[in-house]
Order: sequence, then structure tokens, then C-alpha cells
Amino acid sequence: MSSTEHEVSISTDCPAPPFVQRFAAHNAVLGEGMQIRRALPNRERRMIGAWCFLDHFGPVDIGAGKGMRVGPHPHIGLQTFSWLLEGEVYHRDSLGFEQLIRPGQVNLMTAGHGISHSEESPPNHSAIMHGAQLWIALPDEQFERPPAFEHYPSLPEFDDGGYRVTVLAGEFMGHVSPARVYTPLLGLDLNAASAAATTLPLRRDFEYGAIVLVGEARLNGETLVPGECLYFGCGHDALQVETDAATRILIVGGEPFKSERILYWNFVGRNGADIREATDEWNAGDARFGEVHGYDGDRLPAPAVPKLRGE
Repeated sequence: MSSTEHEVSISTDCPAPPFVQRFAAHNAVLGEGMQIRRALPNRERRMIGAWCFLDHFGPVDIGAGKGMRVGPHPHIGLQTFSWLLEGEVYHRDSLGFEQLIRPGQVNLMTAGHGISHSEESPPNHSAIMHGAQLWIALPDEQFERPPAFEHYPSLPEFDDGGYRVTVLAGEFMGHVSPARVYTPLLGLDLNAASAAATTLPLRRDFEYGAIVLVGEARLNGETLVPGECLYFGCGHDALQVETDAATRILIVGGEPFKSERILYWNFVGRNGADIREATDEWNAGDARFGEVHGYDGDRLPAPAVPKLRGE
């Protein structure tokens, strides 16, 4: 999913414990009534570990239309991580990969030096689309790595206190996600069909964030509903999670990121020069980003880059 035009300077702090922060997601409507709740980046919290972008989209009824259609667009310096609750998305990229993703599966695209891709609903798509789109910033030593794409048809799952827990990224309670990431990270999906309660062990060197995708939950006594994010700084040992009815919760975490980053449009850069170079090369049709074949529509032009922070 392509980002809207914006610039965010991402810092690398992790407040001293015990630190808990609540902030509202930025709401927008895209395409065919697709509601977007953007938890990251946020004025209150730019990044959680290497997770630098988190959109909760839908649920939206796309039964009567074409559904999602995002034309070819470029990325640098990040990984895109797609997680669906309902619906399907068809991915095409400039490496030649074409892959349909369904609920319970992950598409992980590593941009590195540069890649482009498109996303759309398949012709015979489900009526409802609902999910999350996340970006992971690449560390300095991996920033220029060659692009790659990986599809994971299944992820480790286990039951805990009435929740079905899926390990999206990293390792948790002995379960290891196959998703290839380049900094210490965690991603969890907690799915409860009815009332549930558990206590999750946390790493004290990680910071964490949580959003609710469906229903309502209490995390360490703090009520959380869709459209809000709870942030837990480093130093926490455990997270108590409780729900009274069907609920879906997304939890992300990781070691505080070690380098400054600038996020502008679909680029994550180390500085303004990275952003300007990528913008100019994409708009000029440079071979850096390759070409997406098979998408029936135009590529998305990159917006002009204004004066960026630090310039």
C-alpha cells in the first residue's frame, strides 16, 4: 500500500521506564471508502523498534467495485509487511514476482537499494477487505542491500489464555517466525473468539506498541479500541491482556532503532539526499527501480520534495 505524501523525521529514543503513552491514529479515507487508521508514524511516536509505518485499513465492503488498486510505486530503505484479516491482495513487483496473499499469510518485500511494486484486489475478490500494512526500517548496514521478495504461506501459532497467538515476526515463547528481518523485532496477532485473558512476557530491552483491529481490550489495565495506540517503553517485564468479547489485537516491538531516519512519501532515507535522489530517479524512469509488468494502469509519480528537516 502506498503512503500518502508526508515527511517525518524519525528519532531513536526509548523513554525510561515505567513509560506508557496513548495516542490517536490519524484517520483518512482512500479509494472505495477504505478507512485508514495510521498509528505510525505519529506526532507522538515516530517509531517502535524498526517498525516505522503501521496502517490499519478497513473493514470495508468492496463487493460492488474493483477493490484495492495501487499502481506501481517505489520504495527504498525498508521492508513492507502485509497482514490480512479478510480479503485478498495481488502483488506484482519489479523483480518479476507475482503473489496473491490471503489471511494468515505474509508478503515481505525488502526494498533495500530500490524496488517497485503494485497492489490490487484480484478479479474475483472477497466482499470485505480488512488488514494491516507495516513498514520496517532497514539498519545502516542493510540499507543498500539488493531488493528481495518472500511469501510466507503459514506462520507459527499457539493458544494462550483464550487467544490464538500468531507470531508474525521474531521469536516469542519458543515460537519463531520465518520472516526474514534485520533488527531484533517482534510482531504478534492475538485473536480471541470470546472473553480471554493472558500475561505476555516482555523483553526489557524492547519497546512495544499495540493497536486493536477488532473489538476492545485492556492492556495492563488500559482500555484500547480501534483508532488508538498504546506504547510501552523499555523496561517492562510483562503485558496483561484481557478482553470481554471477540477481539483482534496487533502488538509490535523491538530494540530502539539506532539511527535517524526520514520518511517521505514511499521512501525511508538516512537523510534528505537519499529522498531526493530516489525521487529524481523514479520520476526519470531510472533502472534502479526496475519495471512492474502486468498492472493495468499508470505508475504513481513521486511528489516534488520540499525542504526537509536538517537541510
